[in-house]
Amino acid sequence: MEDSKSRLRRILGEEGLAKLEGSTVVVFGLGGVGGSCAEALVRGGIGHLAFVDGDRVCLSNLNRQAIAFQSTIGQTKVDAMCAMARDIYPDVQVEGLVTFVLPENLDEVMGGLPEKIDYIVDAIDTLSAKLAIAQYAQERGIPVISSMGAANKTDPTKLRFADLFKTDHCPLCRAMRKQARAKGLKKLQVLYSSEEPISVAHEEGAARSERTNLGTMSYMPPVMGQMIAGYVIQELLKND
Repeated sequence: MEDSKSRLRRILGEEGLAKLEGSTVVVFGLGGVGGSCAEALVRGGIGHLAFVDGDRVCLSNLNRQAIAFQSTIGQTKVDAMCAMARDIYPDVQVEGLVTFVLPENLDEVMGGLPEKIDYIVDAIDTLSAKLAIAQYAQERGIPVISSMGAANKTDPTKLRFADLFKTDHCPLCRAMRKQARAKGLKKLQVLYSSEEPISVAHEEGAARSERTNLGTMSYMPPVMGQMIAGYVIQELLKND
């Protein structure tokens, strides 16, 4: 008889499915990459998820974010993602923190998350916070994968998994490598694009801090999120 996880069970078997249902994954950032990753992790059978994001769904999210609909505009991304997860599998354990992650508040944020964490997904944009998460995970032996930038890139076939120190053609990776060495990070698994970013001019009169030179295709962040979810699930199934 078919049930909501029949298709997973056929591939994973009862043992594999039970392993995923007993795993806990934390997703930092619920934008285009993180939201699609979180959705795929829920649908993929992860039994316990924690979401961290301080933002709300807005109009500009509609072109790429899994949780962005006219009906969710104005909601916190954490609330929207938790509601989506429970709508998929009512028995999934989900919790969320509505906060922006900063290096100075990371210990406090982690204190509000599950004590046992099997994997961390970093899908946030802020360089200093990404480095803080990577360092925290390294010091505690928690597996982590970090999403690099999808802005101004259009070719999903150029997406690659690699160690941060072996990446190319990614401005965010370049900036992270420099600071990662200074902080003593030895390695960091990332998903990045080897495509040269398209040059986009800032809007006339806009401050550079408004980042009007960054555009995003509808499919790039979701593809990245799905790839990261697949990577995490495969890694969890490998571990004893």
